[in-house]
Parts: sequence; C-alpha cells; structure tokens
Amino acid sequence: MKLIDHIERINRLHELIKHRRTGTPVELARRLRLSQSMVFKVMEELKSKGVPIEYSRQLKTYYYSRKYLMNIKIDFRILNEDEIEGFSAASLFRP
Repeated sequence: MKLIDHIERINRLHELIKHRRTGTPVELARRLRLSQSMVFKVMEELKSKGVPIEYSRQLKTYYYSRKYLMNIKIDFRILNEDEIEGFSAASLFRP
C-alpha cells in the first residue's frame, strides 16, 4: 500500500470512528475501498499502538472508548531560496 494512500485511509478511518459512522466491518471495508481482512489488519495495527478502538454490536459501529486525537499530516510545497540555504539531506534525520 502506498504511504500517502495509507495515511489518507487512516485519516478517513479516524473521522468515521470519531463520529461513530463506520458501520459494520463489511460496510467499513467498502467505505475505505479495502478488503475486510485489510480493515482488520489496520485496526489491529492501531490498537497495538494504544488507540482505544472498540466495536458496538448494538450500534453497529466502531468507536473510541475514551477521548482520542489523531493527527497525521503530510505537506508538499516548493521551497524558496532562503529555505533551501543550509538545508541538506542529513538534516532530515537529526532529532
């Protein structure tokens, strides 16, 4: 899965969970354009990172069991000359 596509799907998943609008796993897979098994893999990946995701059989939706904020963002833009000066690939990996 391409990184940008994966990030966009996780952001979409977050919005659906936050608003309790995922539907059943089958419906969620259709909304995210993934297989149901891939949805379960993504959910397990997030849960392993401590994301408090639960499923309500009564409401037929996933939800956060406690308040949770997720913010995954990637920006692309062309740098101007001032921004480029002093910039090197090594600076990307410094803490």
